[in-house]
Amino acid sequence: MCNLYSITTNQAAILNLFRVVNRYVGNLAPLPSVFPDYLAPVIRGAGDEREMTLMRWGMPPPRTGGPPVTNVRNTSSPHRRGWLKPENRCLVPFNSFAEYAPEPNPETKKRTSSGLRSMTIVR
Repeated sequence: MCNLYSITTNQAAILNLFRVVNRYVGNLAPLPSVFPDYLAPVIRGAGDEREMTLMRWGMPPPRTGGPPVTNVRNTSSPHRRGWLKPENRCLVPFNSFAEYAPEPNPETKKRTSSGLRSMTIVR
């Protein structure tokens, strides 16, 4: 996923969609911009133990003291292997996410964000 996403769906809809049993987030205000290291709601657990809680966006960095990592490309890294186990997985509810444009900007020669893209969930 990307470094920026938004979650503006109300808490009741999230709880219903993911069949959450417990919630530990208090009143959940809309989050139009969730960047790495921001707190945001996640769904973890399975079956009757599914819960919604707040967690920091990103995975722990390979070296201590760095910012969280949101794009993991080397899943065979010894540091990553432990975090990729099923017991460490969670669902991240979101309404839209940002991705880099497919082609670099002709003026700056850098890839820029193409803006937030909305997602529609069909059940």
